[in-house]
Amino acid sequence: MATFFIRFINVVLISIITGIVVGIWLGYNPKDFSAHTYIEQQQGAINAFNVLMPILGLITIIVTVINAFLQKRNKDVFTMLLIAALFLIVSGLVTRFGNQPINSIVMTWTPDRPPDNWIELRDTWWSFHTVRTFASFFALCLIVWVSVKKS
Repeated sequence: MATFFIRFINVVLISIITGIVVGIWLGYNPKDFSAHTYIEQQQGAINAFNVLMPILGLITIIVTVINAFLQKRNKDVFTMLLIAALFLIVSGLVTRFGNQPINSIVMTWTPDRPPDNWIELRDTWWSFHTVRTFASFFALCLIVWVSVKKS
């Protein structure tokens, strides 16, 4: 019963994380935004997600590792879940050392007076976001795969 509950929680958590990052990736590509629009949109997203997502990510990594160890007798499942956890760790590291430093800079901007390098920082942030989106998506695929496949 504990294994079932952890697997269920694992799928829910990774689905929330991946849904958010994929939703941003699909619906909020800022390449055609004006500086004003980009800054307002980005500052709103940072306020909404900058604390929530890392906490949710950490909890998901922990649950994924617990899930793996609860199923360690099945080496394929154990290995796939540890790989999923590694993808989540990559996503977290990219967020912490790529996206969040740029987020801190963006929060100092005024929409009516963007800095000269705003496009460069926007594009760099987007590249980091793309990496974490795919890392999260691969983790989701692995976690869901081992949760639904017949053992």
